[in-house]
Amino acid sequence: MALSLSSSLALSLSSPSSSPQTLSFTVRSGMPNWVRVASKSRSLEKRGYELGSCVASKRRFLGSKFTVRAGPKRISFGDECRRGLLAGIDKLADTVSVTLGPKGRNVVIDEPGVPKVINDGVTIARAIELSDAVENAGAMLLQEVASKTNDSAGDGTTTAIILAREMIKLGLLAVATGANPVSLKKGIDKAVNELIKILRSKSVPVSGKEDIKAVAAISAGNDQFIGDLIAEAVEKIGRDGVISIESSSSFDTLIEVQEGMKIDKGYISPHFITNQDKSIVEFQNAKVLVTDQKITNIKSLVPLLEKTTQLSVPLLIISEDISSEVLATLVLNKLRGVLNVAAIKCPGFGEGKKALLQDIALMTGADFLASDLGLTLESVTSDQLGIAQKITITSNSTTIVADPIMKEEIKARISQIKKDISDTDSAYLSRKLSERVAKLSSGVAVIKVGAPTEAELEDRKLRIEDAKNATFAAIDEGIAPGGGATFVQLSKQIPQIKDLIDDPDEKIGVDIVGKGSMVRLSLRSSFLVNGLSGIMQ
Repeated sequence: MALSLSSSLALSLSSPSSSPQTLSFTVRSGMPNWVRVASKSRSLEKRGYELGSCVASKRRFLGSKFTVRAGPKRISFGDECRRGLLAGIDKLADTVSVTLGPKGRNVVIDEPGVPKVINDGVTIARAIELSDAVENAGAMLLQEVASKTNDSAGDGTTTAIILAREMIKLGLLAVATGANPVSLKKGIDKAVNELIKILRSKSVPVSGKEDIKAVAAISAGNDQFIGDLIAEAVEKIGRDGVISIESSSSFDTLIEVQEGMKIDKGYISPHFITNQDKSIVEFQNAKVLVTDQKITNIKSLVPLLEKTTQLSVPLLIISEDISSEVLATLVLNKLRGVLNVAAIKCPGFGEGKKALLQDIALMTGADFLASDLGLTLESVTSDQLGIAQKITITSNSTTIVADPIMKEEIKARISQIKKDISDTDSAYLSRKLSERVAKLSSGVAVIKVGAPTEAELEDRKLRIEDAKNATFAAIDEGIAPGGGATFVQLSKQIPQIKDLIDDPDEKIGVDIVGKGSMVRLSLRSSFLVNGLSGIMQ
């Protein structure tokens, strides 16, 4: 039924003098089952009012009257705004900073059900929401700092919050005394860029299991068990491998190593099973066909099937779907011993599906027969098939172990995807790209974490996650002395950086970075003397 808004919906707006401003509308007959109604009144937008939207059902709410209220807006300027922002920044930073360093304390987050005992900076920061709007805006600034640090480095979020808080306070103080904020920003950027260059030149490469163990243990709060765990996992899968963390069904924490690329699609028919005892398909040195097309005609596969039969090699077909006629033919010939074949559907969906199929094609050396390129199954040759050293297919998953000859191609693809991860600002895209790296890597170590209670399990998983991220960051970038010693050394370079700058306000920006870098050491010292503890609700 077509909807005529003018005849089906009556809108009435209360007088401008009423408070708060309201938008009322009545649902009348003639409306479809569900209609989403939203106002775009320009006059209200100019006054700063915010109109909501409502979903009305003809069946349940016919003739009912709805009111959508526009909330008031608080506007803060000058000193009031700065004080509010700093108050919010201090509340978040004070809460998170107690977790600093290997002797950092815990924070208890009071949540419905079981309270969480947390030592992870970014997790604590994300849990904080302040009642005052201006203070909450300040807290959100540091939440963004922690999130970006976690996305890029995976650890060091508490240090990032402490540094950011100090630089913000010093920056606001400088602006209040007359410094130009734009020049301050330029000076801060110049100092940071120079210090990063110096830090990279002084970093020491990680070499050997003991270095990896030390890095992981320190990141986990001097937990030697976690250090041993991460070092063992890296030793088993190599530096290009991937470590994933899962909850265990027992109290024990164990490592399982999965070889090859695992995709979440199993065999289409159980008649493809080759190992009846385990109910799995097992192929050695198998050919692989990769396409995003639906196979509807068995004639298109006959040349390939004949070729693989002549070569006496098994064949794995990965396609969008297979018609019942084609499937029946494959199964019949499989049962008769004519063919050694299995088929699975394409994993994933959308652009993620295409990217994953391209990765499978690359790791097996197959041509990806994409429908949008006009490639047809009828014209494909055996040379366009890939090869896998080993394939294992269960009812819900497929594991493909690449042939060693594809090692360099896989390594190049992993490097490209890692570059894409570093270039993106999207956490969702970064996570999806990381999943592709995990699938392409030579091995995946799964750490199954166990603990007696839910609170202990959550804390242990976060510690292992931090240790893992710190370890791989150290492998990629190297290590430097901890405990604030590196910040002390970097702060000594500040006078030399200032000598390269003429603008006095930019020099103040450089000083802000120097003073800010020293706050971590002084804060840690005060914790060791006084100690801190707290609970957050």
